[in-house]
Amino acid sequence: MKLSQRIQAMQFSPIRKLAPYAAAARAQGVTVYPLNIGQPDIETPETFKNALSSFHEKVLAYSDSRGLDVLLEAYRSYYKGWGMDFEKEDLIVTNAGSEALTFAMTAICDPGDEIIVPEPFYTNYNSFAALAQAHLKPLTTKAEDGFHLPSKEAVEALITERTKGILISNPGNPTGVVYTEEEIRMLTAICLEHDLTFIVDEVYREFTYDGLKFFSPFQIPEALEHLILIDSVSKRYSACGARIGLIASKNKELMQQVMKLAQARLCVPTVDQIASAELFSTDPSYLEKVNKEYAERRDILYAALKEIPGVICEKPTGAFYIVVKLPIANAEEFAQWMLTDFRYENQTVLVAPCAGFYATKGLGQDEIRLSYCIQKAALQKAAQVLRHGVEEYQRLH
Repeated sequence: MKLSQRIQAMQFSPIRKLAPYAAAARAQGVTVYPLNIGQPDIETPETFKNALSSFHEKVLAYSDSRGLDVLLEAYRSYYKGWGMDFEKEDLIVTNAGSEALTFAMTAICDPGDEIIVPEPFYTNYNSFAALAQAHLKPLTTKAEDGFHLPSKEAVEALITERTKGILISNPGNPTGVVYTEEEIRMLTAICLEHDLTFIVDEVYREFTYDGLKFFSPFQIPEALEHLILIDSVSKRYSACGARIGLIASKNKELMQQVMKLAQARLCVPTVDQIASAELFSTDPSYLEKVNKEYAERRDILYAALKEIPGVICEKPTGAFYIVVKLPIANAEEFAQWMLTDFRYENQTVLVAPCAGFYATKGLGQDEIRLSYCIQKAALQKAAQVLRHGVEEYQRLH
């Protein structure tokens, strides 16, 4: 069988590819702290579970390709709370944010077209771009700047005749950066001046800390025709397994064309849509408690990391990730070694090497992304294990 060059050129997920080594370590009785993936351990709201248990339809039928009305209306009401006014025709429910991103890139890009994205970026953006036969053009950001954006001139220098859009995650995965209103307005202005599409991945909207205020370009009326919103219930309500996402835009022509893609895959799972609609009726105190919990976890992990000699990192202000520069040459080799060769009191950690979060070759080789999605006591132990692992690896290498 001859496989396509496209599939062979795609990368494996740096977040998941070390999972078999972690599984092998666990099979040996080793405690492995999973700091590699953004899988919240916060309990999913009862509203979701109650909806599942009350589903008694005799036939589990297709839903509309746009999505169930009950979920679309729940989304519309939710966005009004953020000052964002969508009609039903502006929304399409997707199989998680992943499908929404694939739809967005497919809709605006022809083969060989480019999308500018700040790096490091969520590694699966690479895969979604590959499916659309598009290329990501990296806008490098740096830890010493808190991963904030460079100047407008630096962004515009990347624009070519093949550039179709700009894509950001805000708050950012993997960096935890929360872009300022000034930064969002700058990117919006660039898109308007150069007739580009601005794709905003806002799945971590609720997770900002230290009193920072989240700002969306959908709060800029003159920009609405140029904007695509990517959203998901996965992280907001700790419902990753539901795989319910959304693509939204006030651009009627765009959404009409995206409907072709939605119809091609028929629909999103019906029961998950019904249950996810109920998530939006969860008491607001749920998200307040979750935000407070993640802020405390961040503080614990950040303080512990700063105590490791040679480690460089900035305190993240959003999402639940932190990028860490290690005093070693090859983070991927280190990450695998931690699972196969290193034990501290029969414990080790699973981390995500950062090279796969960059499009620029050579960057991220000495960096890892850590997720603080585990309990505070476990985070403290994981940081202790990581410290001993770094010291031992340095001694051996």
